[in-house]
Amino acid sequence: MGGIGQVSTRRDFMKLIAAGALGLSRTALAAEAISRKGGPNMKVACAAYSYRKYLTAEEEPMTLEEFLDTAAELGCDGVEITSYYFPVPLRVDYINRLKRRAFVLGLDICSMSIRNNFCMPPGPGRDKEVLSVKEWIGWASDLGAPCVRVFAGEVPKGAKNEDAIRWVAECVDSCADVAAEKGVVLALENHGELTSSVENTLAIVRSVRSEWFGLNLDTGNFRSEDPYRDIERAAPYAVTTHVKVTVGHSSGRKPADYKKIATILKRVGYRGYMVLEYEAAEDPKIVVPGIIKSMKEAAS
Repeated sequence: MGGIGQVSTRRDFMKLIAAGALGLSRTALAAEAISRKGGPNMKVACAAYSYRKYLTAEEEPMTLEEFLDTAAELGCDGVEITSYYFPVPLRVDYINRLKRRAFVLGLDICSMSIRNNFCMPPGPGRDKEVLSVKEWIGWASDLGAPCVRVFAGEVPKGAKNEDAIRWVAECVDSCADVAAEKGVVLALENHGELTSSVENTLAIVRSVRSEWFGLNLDTGNFRSEDPYRDIERAAPYAVTTHVKVTVGHSSGRKPADYKKIATILKRVGYRGYMVLEYEAAEDPKIVVPGIIKSMKEAAS
């Protein structure tokens, strides 16, 4: 896929802005790497998506309350709640029950993940996506989740990468005031073709003007000859992190090195969560306990 070229440093990105290559306002502020204090202190969480096989079962599906119980039994420090598994319509009393259950189990609800598509030009479709994300920011605030994972989306057929990057940044900026009002950080996940390259991912991250925005670094979603180098370049902008059991490589998927990932995060003083997002074929009830144990050893 054609991109905007190498955007590996803040200076490179500012040059692109000055040249109008991204179509951004010359007064836009490029995001800085996150300033971290106190040294690295990582914790381990599990995403509800890891148990989707059971949460979406046709007969006697696992409830989110049961997922919380499972995470506590695994020794997790926190959980990521995936919006796909909430009952419809969603009610405040249900949110409050989940919030209490997590608290008494000693689990942080470290983030909420939602679906969205920001790869759209201005218009009714994009307005609908932005409104949906704003509503989910409100629910996340009610739940006590300090962070909402968002997607960039898929580039429409015939659209240019630089246009898609600008559209995503515009949509995030449109949601930023609500995020600030609710005290919830928006976290863009490198998910999908547009953000499979670290260059495009960082181009989006550096173009958003709000301090209520950062990166949901997914360690399994970059695709290149050196995915760990991509993770290293993106890590300074991470507010939360997804860890998969594999990393993406140009020649195919390879087993993830949890220790190497943790070392990269420690190097930038990361003090957030390593959240397991298990997507492999084996039964999560069988393999996730061992993965969580390995991640906790790597994080320590």
